[in-house]
Amino acid sequence: MYKIAVIGEYDSIYGFAALGLDTFPVSDPDEAKQKLHKLAEGAYAVIYITEALAAVLEHEVEKYREEILPAIIQIPGVSGNTGAGVAGVKKSVEQAVGSDILFGDN
Repeated sequence: MYKIAVIGEYDSIYGFAALGLDTFPVSDPDEAKQKLHKLAEGAYAVIYITEALAAVLEHEVEKYREEILPAIIQIPGVSGNTGAGVAGVKKSVEQAVGSDILFGDN
């Protein structure tokens, strides 16, 4: 059975453990890069990653965009919502459907 992971700064992700998700706090980009690849190669179908960390690891996250598993989804962190997560979902939907059915011409 597949699992769900959350990776990011400790303060941003520790609450997800209460929901039964596996949390992986990271403190520097090199550690985060290694952890992301390890999770992607493991039994995780969904990996939530904070927007701030995804921005630092943009190239690494992009490697998995065309893969079926894992789905890497950006979530806001304690520093706030940058809009990158919504933009990523919008881009994926446009690619799958062929047009922007979520937000129209915005």
